[in-house]
Amino acid sequence: SNPLPPEPTAAPLIYAATGALVCQASARCPSSALGPYTMDEGESTRQLDAMVKFIKQEAEEKANEIKVSAEEEFNLEKLQLLEQEKSKIRKDYERREAQVEVKKKIEFSKQLNEQRIKVLSAREVAIQELVAETKLKLREVSKNPGSYKKLLQDLLVQALKKLGEKSATVKCRQVDLVLVKEVLEPARKAFTALFQEEAPVLSLDQASFLPPPPTGAPGDDHNTSLGGVAVTSSDGRITVSNTLDDRLKIAYQANLPVIRQKLFA
Repeated sequence: SNPLPPEPTAAPLIYAATGALVCQASARCPSSALGPYTMDEGESTRQLDAMVKFIKQEAEEKANEIKVSAEEEFNLEKLQLLEQEKSKIRKDYERREAQVEVKKKIEFSKQLNEQRIKVLSAREVAIQELVAETKLKLREVSKNPGSYKKLLQDLLVQALKKLGEKSATVKCRQVDLVLVKEVLEPARKAFTALFQEEAPVLSLDQASFLPPPPTGAPGDDHNTSLGGVAVTSSDGRITVSNTLDDRLKIAYQANLPVIRQKLFA
């Protein structure tokens, strides 16, 4: 009779519970000889240590992966926050730079306007000095009775034509009263000869006069007259002033562009 096979020992059962041990096919362990394998305690310990080492290595690798992933996420988030802060700083810098540019433009415009005002003021002063010099020369006109008398006659004829009335009242400076009396009739004759029409009837106002001539005192230009005449219609509604002061104002306004061109070009 054949003997019974021996009962399996506890060691293979314990090892089978933790993981089957496979015997690789080789010349020493043919497939026909495969069967329950028995390991000693040292072999079991080595296998357990290998498994623990494998698990520990996997855990460490997983931990490293988590650490690397966390570092990447941290670096990415840090980079995003850094870019956001850079963007804020850049925008703030651009805003401040724009404000500085606006302030520069405002300051430049302000200084430019100030310079323009200074230039215009200087030009106006120069023009007024020219007007004052002209007034000084016009004062000398009335000091020559012969030429001034002829000028009064021409001014009177021109004023009568401008008035266009059949009768008129003539007003002059009190110092010119005698000369104006002498030119009333010559002026009427000159009017008729020049315009081929009947001259207006003239009367001389001897109660009120134009302002007196300037004395040369500072500030008397506003209440003085350089000479000339003014004529008023008989009903007093229309007055034509043909004084040297008004003629100067008309010439000044008409020739101001030319004066500026000659003085400042």
